[in-house]
Amino acid sequence: MIRTPLRPLARILQARDRGENPDAIERENIRARHEEMRDKARTRAEGRLLVLGLFFLCAFTVIGGRMGVLANSEPSEPRTSVAGADILAQRADIVDRKGRILATNFETHSLYAQPQQMIEPVRTAEELVKIFPDLDRERLVKDFTGKRKFLWIKKKLSPEQKQAVHDIGEPGLQFGPREMRLYPNGKLAAHVLGGASFGREGVHSAEVIGVAGIEKFYDARLRDPANGHEPLTLSLDLSVQAAVERVLFGGMKLMNAKGAAAILMDVQTGELITLASLPDFDPNDRPRPPTKGNASDSPLFNRAVQGVYELGSTFKIFAMAQALELGLVTPETMVDTRGPLTWGRFRIRDFHDYGAQLTATKVIVKSSNIGTARIAQMIGGARQQEFLKTLGFFEPTGVELVEAAGAKPLLPPKWSELSTMTISYGHGLSASPLHLASAYATIANGGHRVTPTLLRQPRGQLGAEVMSEQTAAKSMAMLRKVVSEGTASLGDVKGYAVAGKTGTADKPKENGRGYYEDRVIATFASAFPAHDPKYVLVVSLDEPVETSGDVPRRTAGWTAVPVAAEIIRRVAPLLGLRPEIEPGELAGITLTSN
Repeated sequence: MIRTPLRPLARILQARDRGENPDAIERENIRARHEEMRDKARTRAEGRLLVLGLFFLCAFTVIGGRMGVLANSEPSEPRTSVAGADILAQRADIVDRKGRILATNFETHSLYAQPQQMIEPVRTAEELVKIFPDLDRERLVKDFTGKRKFLWIKKKLSPEQKQAVHDIGEPGLQFGPREMRLYPNGKLAAHVLGGASFGREGVHSAEVIGVAGIEKFYDARLRDPANGHEPLTLSLDLSVQAAVERVLFGGMKLMNAKGAAAILMDVQTGELITLASLPDFDPNDRPRPPTKGNASDSPLFNRAVQGVYELGSTFKIFAMAQALELGLVTPETMVDTRGPLTWGRFRIRDFHDYGAQLTATKVIVKSSNIGTARIAQMIGGARQQEFLKTLGFFEPTGVELVEAAGAKPLLPPKWSELSTMTISYGHGLSASPLHLASAYATIANGGHRVTPTLLRQPRGQLGAEVMSEQTAAKSMAMLRKVVSEGTASLGDVKGYAVAGKTGTADKPKENGRGYYEDRVIATFASAFPAHDPKYVLVVSLDEPVETSGDVPRRTAGWTAVPVAAEIIRRVAPLLGLRPEIEPGELAGITLTSN
């Protein structure tokens, strides 16, 4: 670049010859140079702004074009990096202990509409209402003739429904492939499985999520693609579950009960072979949760896990087992049963007058409230609380159901001496039938704590020792006599030596003010075979009434016990138990005093 000199010699000499000031030439050249520099800088800046403006124009054009494409296209799920690979709603199967399917996936189709592509929207709405009577014709016509570009019609279609929709011949109706959760056994084990629904949904796939039961508890594991081909194996036995539910339903109807629950548990592992609650539901068409009224009136309510009740005289064996463990009594110890037993303004009575004294064994066999209360007084409240805590009555069971977390036993606000006495015979502390089954399994397996589980377990899963093997054996002998000689005589099943205890508890009123006089919770907790316990069975009936006689009978001996006996008679062969003669040592056991 050649720059013009500020003081050119030729012009300077000419200016001097004319008598002009040479400095004026320099100032003029400086001004011209500055103007030239300014013009170049402005031109350069204007060029840069023009390039930047063109860049933003292109960017906004691309973004606007993309938004227009999306607005005029059908909703779709994103795709993986592999061309043509749709996102699939994979979910692992659930099977029983023998590998039989309880829950699996099923390929189906969804139905959606693109009204702007419809040729005959009114006729299409009329034809759809014929196929799906639950649809609203006026609503469909309004949607089809309005400004909507997309709407769901049905999330799941059967093959027959899909063909019927296809025959309409409307190009604005489209099908989207998807997977749904299928429970091939219908209502069977409904409260265990819980059910599933759709989460995030797209036209070509939908996310299947668990909404209750074990489906929700293990939702992350079932949805993990790494486990897509590895089913979740439960401890349930499908055949046994079906037999139990069938007998339980018949018993509930025969005894005019409002509801029923049954639990069959392996005493060594805590595996739940059966967990049933009635009334039940079909998880393929799960009903909506109730928004008002009592939650226990809904078929979604799991009475075996969520039902927290006073379980009556089934608790008496815990007081007796603790007294045996502490050395306070022996099976032959005479216990004062004179009544009524008075504590302040409260009186404790027996169902019948059993005389002045009963042996400790007879206290259980005859189900004496007074005798059990006196034994509880010997134990004391502090020791009673500690023992019941080790049996699991102070916390939720921990079984693999989301509903179990909220089923915490209801304890008295103040554990007084009166509470100690009433809790010993099953009043003043409320727990679920599953809590009761776990505690009875502890006695049946020789005194080790059992944690209930719905998953297959290896053998040898016993917990901490709660009582000695000798105490557990003496307690089982008493429970056997309850069936062979006492209140549960209708529960004796030939060849299977049933041991157990009945419990009939008045049902508390919803407002918490007292108890109903004619409504009870009838429970029978049992173990079989008594001489070598393998399983615990708990049957509970809500508000049963046995009406075969002249006077209505509500006690567990007449209601829950016959139902439990029929269940054992049906399922024992399915469990691989052969009928056998009961060893004479258990029936005629003689125990010496300490």
